[in-house]
Amino acid sequence: MAYNLLIINIAMTTKFQDNPIYPIGTAARMLGVSVQTLRLYESEGLIIISKSEGNQRIYSDSDIERLRCIRKAINEEKISIGGMKRIHGMIPCWDIIKCSSDEQNICPAYKNHLGGCWTYKHEHSVCAELDCRVCEVYKLSSNCERIKEQITKISNLHSEQLKEHSPVRDEVATGAVS
Repeated sequence: MAYNLLIINIAMTTKFQDNPIYPIGTAARMLGVSVQTLRLYESEGLIIISKSEGNQRIYSDSDIERLRCIRKAINEEKISIGGMKRIHGMIPCWDIIKCSSDEQNICPAYKNHLGGCWTYKHEHSVCAELDCRVCEVYKLSSNCERIKEQITKISNLHSEQLKEHSPVRDEVATGAVS
């Protein structure tokens, strides 16, 4: 019984964290930034915001945490907005979403690394049907440590693939190098 209540509490907490409730001015005050800064982050593709029925920007607790991660990267790590976009572009969305090789071949996020996959228009793929705000890739990019883990994972995989196809390794394997 207690386990079921815990699961319900976690689900409700997550739901409430994703519920947009803060107008842009309140979000700006919470973060100690200007409204223009939040609009800049939106226009640069660092965050996807919700809008009210009156077309006003509103932010959730999850959005605030994402913005704190962005602010930390910019202010403490000295990563530029362009650098943040590149980092988001390196998240292996195709691996996380489990895209087929056919989908990868037509996917602009797979071919380019100029921003997070949520900044591209997806057609004829599994992502075309997804709401980016609730996508695992977008949520992953809200957590600075998880971004690092994913990039390290793909980097290690890439290094292993390069070693497997290294000309020196191939020459040693065939006996061409003594």
